[in-house]
Amino acid sequence: MSHPNPTPAPTSRPSRRLPVVIAAILVVGAVAAGLFVRATRAHQLEATAQSRSIPTVGVIHPTSVPVDALELPGRVEAWSRAPIYARVSGYLKRWNADIGQPVKAGQVLAEIETPDLDQELSQAQAELASARSDAAIAKAAADRWQRLVDTRLVSRQDADERVATSQSREASAQALNANVARAQTLARYKQLVAPFDGVVTERNTDVGALINTGSSTGSALFVVSDLSRLRVYVSVPQRQVASIRPGVHAQLVVPEHPGKTYDATVQSLSQAIDSDSGAMLVQLAVDNAAGELLPGAYATVRFDVANGGTTLGLPPSALIIGKGGVHLAVVDAQGKAQLREVRISRDLGNVVEFADGLKADDRVIDNPPDGIATGDAVRVAEAAPEQKKAG
Repeated sequence: MSHPNPTPAPTSRPSRRLPVVIAAILVVGAVAAGLFVRATRAHQLEATAQSRSIPTVGVIHPTSVPVDALELPGRVEAWSRAPIYARVSGYLKRWNADIGQPVKAGQVLAEIETPDLDQELSQAQAELASARSDAAIAKAAADRWQRLVDTRLVSRQDADERVATSQSREASAQALNANVARAQTLARYKQLVAPFDGVVTERNTDVGALINTGSSTGSALFVVSDLSRLRVYVSVPQRQVASIRPGVHAQLVVPEHPGKTYDATVQSLSQAIDSDSGAMLVQLAVDNAAGELLPGAYATVRFDVANGGTTLGLPPSALIIGKGGVHLAVVDAQGKAQLREVRISRDLGNVVEFADGLKADDRVIDNPPDGIATGDAVRVAEAAPEQKKAG
């Protein structure tokens, strides 16, 4: 007797939900793991960005610069320089000296044609002649009336009036004589002459040009300069002023004659420190008989300084030059940059010497990054082993 197949037992609900729960757990775990990884990466990126926002800089220390010589820029000027202006108005008739031509004192540089002045002089002379004639007649009449007073033919009052008239006519004649003398004096200025021996360094007019009187800037017709000797002006920093005195010799170097030096002698000092530059103006004299030096040129003046001591210097790469002047970026004990204003006393090429604003133990940023400001955090790069050993 066969038995029917037994009916399978129904599966319980918890056993059917187990895979779903496991899948949900796995999904939640995957999401949580993804969020954790993302948060970790975000934190790492933030830390990396913050780390990169702090620039890494190299620092250098000031070096001692011996002061055995003082080299300063100088300005060369003519010993005497005379702009020649017109004292009378008219038209340039001719000129006799061009630029670069040597001239002697009193030599005629140019002549001005002055028709208006010539007419004024002729009129003044005619008026003077008429006034002198009237004065002579008035004086003769006064003398006659004076003699008639003694004969009682005229009154004393009438005689005094004649004398007063004579004196008035004489005064008028003297005034007109002064006008004539003035016109004659101005007529002598029709010729422009050199005031001293020198060289014509400027000619700003030509034949037929309208000439107006005056001495405003830029209206000089000629400029005559004495180039036999030259003046050299140098601004000496306050620290070195004590070593500069009249009679001290210096060497002058100009770029157009490399390798050649010229002896210059200190003539005078301004005896005052300029508040803007912190330096004193010093005047030197240099002989220029050969005519090799040119007025208006720039030169380098070297003073030999005995027992000048030492100063502090840095390479030019440490400088920050802007509208506010020259600054250095110094790293303080907290690892932050501090901008410090400094004043340069000498530029030696590979080293810049400072007059103030720098200390021997300062940690100065070399090649400071653009836009660095006071208070910015910086990271100091470690020096290479050989640099540590050299330090």
